[in-house]
Amino acid sequence: MSRRALISVYDKTGLEELARGLDELGFELVASGGTASAIASFGLAVTEVQEVTQFPEMLGGRVKTLHPRIHAAILGRLDREDDLVSLAAHEIVPFEIVCVNLYPFREVTARFGVKEDEAVEMIDVGGPAMLRAAAKNFAHVAPVSSPSLYPLVLAELREHGAVTPDTRRRLATAAFTETALYEAAIATWFADRESFPAKFVTGFSKVLDLTYGENPHQRAAYYAEEGARRHLLSYVEQLSGRDLSFNNLNDLDAARLLVDEFSIPACVIVKHANPCGVAAAATIEEAYEQAFSADPLSAFGGVIALNRPVSLELAMMISGQFVEVLFAPGYDEAGLEMLKLKPNVRILDHRERRRVGAGERDYKRVLGGLLVQDRDIEAQERDEMNVICGKPDERLWGDMLFAWRVCKHVSSNAIVLAKGLQTIGVGAGQMSRVDSVRIAVAKARELGHDLRGAVLASDAFFPFEDGPQLALEAGIAGIIQPGGSKRDDEVVATVRLHNAAMVFTHRRHFRH
Repeated sequence: MSRRALISVYDKTGLEELARGLDELGFELVASGGTASAIASFGLAVTEVQEVTQFPEMLGGRVKTLHPRIHAAILGRLDREDDLVSLAAHEIVPFEIVCVNLYPFREVTARFGVKEDEAVEMIDVGGPAMLRAAAKNFAHVAPVSSPSLYPLVLAELREHGAVTPDTRRRLATAAFTETALYEAAIATWFADRESFPAKFVTGFSKVLDLTYGENPHQRAAYYAEEGARRHLLSYVEQLSGRDLSFNNLNDLDAARLLVDEFSIPACVIVKHANPCGVAAAATIEEAYEQAFSADPLSAFGGVIALNRPVSLELAMMISGQFVEVLFAPGYDEAGLEMLKLKPNVRILDHRERRRVGAGERDYKRVLGGLLVQDRDIEAQERDEMNVICGKPDERLWGDMLFAWRVCKHVSSNAIVLAKGLQTIGVGAGQMSRVDSVRIAVAKARELGHDLRGAVLASDAFFPFEDGPQLALEAGIAGIIQPGGSKRDDEVVATVRLHNAAMVFTHRRHFRH
């Protein structure tokens, strides 16, 4: 029986090497449309699919391979007499190799402003059908779903004369995974008009194997969501340093989302997924200096995210600190060489110009399920807020809005103290809001920050006046919080008593 390979690929990467390799091994090459033309251009003999089916391509190429003479050749079981009789009766020669990659639906729909008809035309029908058929019949057929698999297939054919059973099973796994992710991306795209559809499907592709998870005994990897326009490491190049770890990426996510809150030069330093130092300033050098001085102790071994390129001056400042990850949109050449002298620092250069996470859903894994919500990244305008007491001037307003933006990125119960567009005390993750205030005030005092004229932001309302009382007695001049407590009147009265300002945002920012 002659050996046949069916090839139908949108991505022509590695096609010439594959086709030549199979031709040298004595395979008849059967291909469709553009794939057949490409193989012929290599100077190789190729049989077009329509020669096999005796039926021309139709509907603008929508129907090419959907034919019994193709699918029977894929699905025929060579260890069953009745299948062999059927194939012989119809003069159908089985395929030993089925190499298919799919229309780039995910890539096309990720483009800004793509039209619906353009997206629909990128829904592959024949490709998934052939891949699934070959994967189902992996006992007899090798399903090849990616150019990255071509060298493996050719190596096994050359060494063993056939693709081994174990490898065919692995290829089937890859094929079914690919078609599942493909269908999930299409379903997600169609369901985009529904906020929370009855059935929720998504898929993820591995980007990195990680050394371990949060702790050394936990295995880990980083996956990017299929169909997402951007992800944590898209448009990011690692220029130097050790491999990124699970905790690096978790902290980078927190830092990147927070630094995106600011359009003026800003620096965010994160430890254990919470910001320990944040500042915005006229220059990125000043922003870094202020963010670091906000809490130098906690900044030790942190993740630093900047929204401006790193100058030579800034590189000199950073090089004197212990940094796990440095994330910035570009580096001065001499500054980069200086930073590279510290081989453990993971230096990341990003070219993303759109906000990461915009329009995304936020997932939280729970026992046997998934909590899904809108990501809390929408900016809130000043005119949506109300001044409840006092008359904050522009400086105080600026600090309150700055603290409010930082606060929604701090673990609840969250309290942020700020002054001069610099965080000076953070209380995070406490079971009691008054304890978060106490920690933030104590931290600011410990670090020598002047609390007089500073502001406080709280991610949720104050249930009692005790929290504000602590901060006001320390010198806080303005408080920004959602409001909505049964005891708002008592809280407001306490603020008035200290001649301070209070702003209600009417929006809560829990982050657990």
